[in-house]
Amino acid sequence: MPKITKRSIDALKAQDTETFLWDSELRGFGVRVSPRGKKIFVVQYRSGGRTRRMKLGNYGSITPDEARASAKRNLGDVANGNDPSRSRQQEREAPNVTALCDKFLREYAAYRCKPRTQKEYELACRLHIKPKLGGMKVQSVSRLDVSDLHHAMRKTPYQANRVLSVLSKMFNLCEVWGLRPDGSNPTRHVQKYREKQRNRFLSPDEIGLLWTTLDTCVENGTETPYVANAFKLLLLTGCRLSEIQKMKWNYVRGDVLLLPDAKTGPRRVLLSAMALHVLRQLSAISESDFVIEGKTRANHVTDLQKPWRRIRAIAGLSDVRIHDLRHTYASIAAMTGHSLPMIGKLIGHTQAQTTARYAHLADSTTRKAANEVDDMIAQFTGASEGGQFEDNPKIIPMGKL
Repeated sequence: MPKITKRSIDALKAQDTETFLWDSELRGFGVRVSPRGKKIFVVQYRSGGRTRRMKLGNYGSITPDEARASAKRNLGDVANGNDPSRSRQQEREAPNVTALCDKFLREYAAYRCKPRTQKEYELACRLHIKPKLGGMKVQSVSRLDVSDLHHAMRKTPYQANRVLSVLSKMFNLCEVWGLRPDGSNPTRHVQKYREKQRNRFLSPDEIGLLWTTLDTCVENGTETPYVANAFKLLLLTGCRLSEIQKMKWNYVRGDVLLLPDAKTGPRRVLLSAMALHVLRQLSAISESDFVIEGKTRANHVTDLQKPWRRIRAIAGLSDVRIHDLRHTYASIAAMTGHSLPMIGKLIGHTQAQTTARYAHLADSTTRKAANEVDDMIAQFTGASEGGQFEDNPKIIPMGKL
């Protein structure tokens, strides 16, 4: 076996069958000659009890020295326990991001997510991920690719962050499915955009105005009792829109609402006296299984957004969303002195940080308690009130806290 050089390769002649010239210095490095005279550099090795042979390149496209260097690298990988031929085959057969999106929706979202979440995932894939990354192999997607997609959506930061979250979940599953190495998620360290949190809730006057408007709309026939009372129940329970919209009468057990499939799983909602009064009014006219009866008795109301836009326009509350009724319920609970864990239970939060947005609303109640303690101590000590500190340069004014 001579050393593989340009001269030795040029001297090779085609035979009736495939022939090989193996290198005398690097074991496993060779040239394959087809019956038609095509000469291809190859490297041969054993892995997992099997002999594997991998193409390195055509003679003429790469030189013998380049082929030798490639053979050394691949044989080095074999010595480290890898199988370069299998890795190349897996990369060649690996799905692209479009196929990954389809697999993610079909095998994960369809079984583990609620219909609304499935729809959000499908839109993120169809409108943003597939157009930008769809043709790329799953293994070749880099952090820069993800960052570029996220940056391209900077004018819609909330949507950009949701797409980033979907990508993160997809590439975590890639590791589970063996499509990427562990710890290779390309969304890592891609920083989300800051989102402006909405804290809109109704004032006492606005609550009274909304309540009156709802009653007026029913009286003049512009809205059905079911629609109007749906918004009352949202305000009186702090439930999510879908929880009230799809509520059935058999969920109501005495003064408890048993939701079998809320956002965070099965949930018990304790019904207040006012909420029970609204339900009694609806039960007197309802012949449907659904509390919020739709156009037919067999269905619930499918769209509450359009009626809400009409109602809030009449009430002069054009900036109030339906979800803000839930914020209002939680805000009132905070202002009446209930703890954050209690508020979380009332509205069905599973994470404390989700409820933390209402912490500042409890300040008035806490401050009242502190002042009552202060007054008692003042009586015991005979000390006078200290007054305000706004003029003291060492004290930060309240507006800058």
